[in-house]
Amino acid sequence: MALSYTDLARKSVLSQPVYEAGKPIEDVAREFGLDPANIIKLASNESPLGMSPLGLAAAKKSLDHGHLYPDAGTFALRQKLSQYWGLKPSQFVIGNGTNEVLVLLAQAFAGPGDEIVFGAQGFVVYKLAALMFGATPVPVPMPGYAHDLKAMRAAVTDKTRIIFLACPNNPTGTNDKPAELLEFARSLPEHVILCIDEAYTEYLDEAADFRPLIAEGRKVVVTRTFSKIYGLAGLRIGYLFGSEEVVGLLNRVRQPFNVNLPAQAAAIAALDDTKFIEESRRVNSEGLRQLYAGFEKLGLRYIPSYGNFVVVHTPGVAAKTFAELQKRGVIVRPLAPYAMPDSLRVTVGTAEQNERFLRELASVLGK
Repeated sequence: MALSYTDLARKSVLSQPVYEAGKPIEDVAREFGLDPANIIKLASNESPLGMSPLGLAAAKKSLDHGHLYPDAGTFALRQKLSQYWGLKPSQFVIGNGTNEVLVLLAQAFAGPGDEIVFGAQGFVVYKLAALMFGATPVPVPMPGYAHDLKAMRAAVTDKTRIIFLACPNNPTGTNDKPAELLEFARSLPEHVILCIDEAYTEYLDEAADFRPLIAEGRKVVVTRTFSKIYGLAGLRIGYLFGSEEVVGLLNRVRQPFNVNLPAQAAAIAALDDTKFIEESRRVNSEGLRQLYAGFEKLGLRYIPSYGNFVVVHTPGVAAKTFAELQKRGVIVRPLAPYAMPDSLRVTVGTAEQNERFLRELASVLGK
C-alpha cells in the first residue's frame, strides 16, 4: 500500500490543533445568501473606524515601489520605534503580526522537554506555539477569568522556558494591576522568559512599564501589534522589544522579507496618528458603556473589559445564539474553544453597529 502524506508527516503535526479565526464576512454572506454590505463583523477585535488615515495613505504610496522587495531588516520602522520607546533600534524585531513573533519566541527557546506557562483562558496561540515545537503547554486556571499570578508563579518549574501573559487578556478582557505585574516579573528565576503580550494595551489608562526591568537584565520581552487600535489588521504587522541579545537570537529564526512593504510604511506613519488613536479610544469607551447597558437591560451577565471587546454570557444557548446572529448578518465569536461554552466575545463596534447587535441579540433570545 502506498504511503500517504499523513504517513510521512511528523507525528506532532497530526495532533497540532488548527487556529480558528473569526468567520470572514464573505464566508457568512455565501453561507446564508446575504449581502456582504449588510453584514457587520464583531468577531476579531478589528478597528470599527477602519485604518489609521496616515497609515492608509502611506501604504498606498508605498505601492509605487511594489515591484521591489521590502526592507528585510525593517530599518526605518525600527528607527521610528526606537524614538517612540526610547530604546535602541537593535532592541526590536518586527513580525508578520504579533502571532509571528510569539511563534519565533517559542521556536528559539522551547522544545521537547520544556514547558510554556499561560492562563487557561489566554490567547490560544500560546498553546499552539508550544505544541508546534514539541514543548509542553501548562495552562493555569483563571478564577474569575483573570490571571492568578500566584498560581502562575507556582506553576514554574525547572522545565519552564516561557510564560505568556497578555495585558489586557484576550479573550476575557480582564487586566492585571501594573505593580503586581512588575512584582511577578521580578520574582521569576533567570531560566524563564516572561513575554508580556500588549496587543490591547493602548486601550488602557495605565499600564506597567517593563523597560526598566529589561535594562536591569531581566528576561522580559514585550509584544505589540498594529492590528488593533491602529487598524492595520489586514496588513499583518507587529513587533517585540527586549534586550539586544534576545532580539539577535530571534532574528536568527525570523524569515527574510517577513513583513511586506505596505505594512512597514503604514506602521511608520500610524505611530504619528495621535488624532486617530484618541478617537479610537473615545469610541471604544463609549461603545463599552453602550454594550454594558444593553446587556444589563437584557438581564445578561458580562465580564467588564479593558480591551476593545467584551464577553457576554448566554448560558445554554451560546452556540445557537452565535449561529442565529450569523443568519441575521452579525458575526461574533463563540468561546467554546477557550472552555467557555456559555459565552460569546463581541468586538466593540461603532454606535450603530453596537445598537444593531443588541437589537438582533434581543430578538434571538426572545427578549
